[in-house]
Amino acid sequence: MALRNRRIDITEGSRPVLARHAKLKFDEARQVWVILVPEKVLAPDEIAVEILQLCDGVRNVDQIINELAVKYAADRGIISVDVIAMLRDLAEKGFLAEAQDIRP
Repeated sequence: MALRNRRIDITEGSRPVLARHAKLKFDEARQVWVILVPEKVLAPDEIAVEILQLCDGVRNVDQIINELAVKYAADRGIISVDVIAMLRDLAEKGFLAEAQDIRP
């Protein structure tokens, strides 16, 4: 699997992953999840952390939305709007990349 380092446009078909320079890590001292990037720390809320943990480069955004809709027995349309907005915001800031299969 290869990663593109350019900013991506998030759609339901996108397969987002954290960019190479970004790491999702649990900060033991503060007891919170953080995204670490050079010279920055972002502390996403619990729902954002859950979404980011599903951004594994295998699942696409549509699959992530479906998983969350089932898990929370919530309206898929509402979840879709929120998930796509959050992922687009992170993509615009350079925190996300899109995974692609390597084809010979």
